[in-house]
Amino acid sequence: MKKTFGFMMVGTNNLTDSEIFYNAIFAPLGLSKVLTTERYIGYAQKDNLQEIKFYITKPFNKKPATYGNGTQISFLVDAKKTVEEFHAIGLKNGGNNEGSPGIRSGDYYAYIRDLDGNKICAYCILDK
Repeated sequence: MKKTFGFMMVGTNNLTDSEIFYNAIFAPLGLSKVLTTERYIGYAQKDNLQEIKFYITKPFNKKPATYGNGTQISFLVDAKKTVEEFHAIGLKNGGNNEGSPGIRSGDYYAYIRDLDGNKICAYCILDK
């Protein structure tokens, strides 16, 4: 089967601070840091460490990283508790609240902005 998505990438202006932030918020999502270079860091699922799915990176063109208005990266998780942990850990590590955990469109969502303003979401599908 052909895969639709290869990986996601967000830019950062401070790789060191972003590494701390993403290491923290990815812990409850089951993502681990598996690659570090001077320009980027790659994360993979703990059960498939060879396949990097998310990168934080200094922009290739060496200009400041910016976020996209209307751009969002969402992570599907298995439980409301994980959504809540993601949100709380994100705020504790310097992220901004972009939508507290709650039901939206029939499922359970939470939104944060990372240290560079990128909008990140965790959600779970509620049993109908």
